[in-house]
Amino acid sequence: MLNRPPPYFPQNQLSPPDPNRYRKFKLILAIVGLLGVLLILGIAYGIYYLVSTML
Repeated sequence: MLNRPPPYFPQNQLSPPDPNRYRKFKLILAIVGLLGVLLILGIAYGIYYLVSTML
């Protein structure tokens, strides 16, 4: 007699979405991007310094 469909599980969140979620996400992406640019600049300067000291 178990020939019935499975119970319905709602797909929406139980808690309301945080209105500052996208602002936090954009802030985190901006910080990660800035750190990435600084890392690339630091590596480029390190290579420049290494090459300039070898000459």
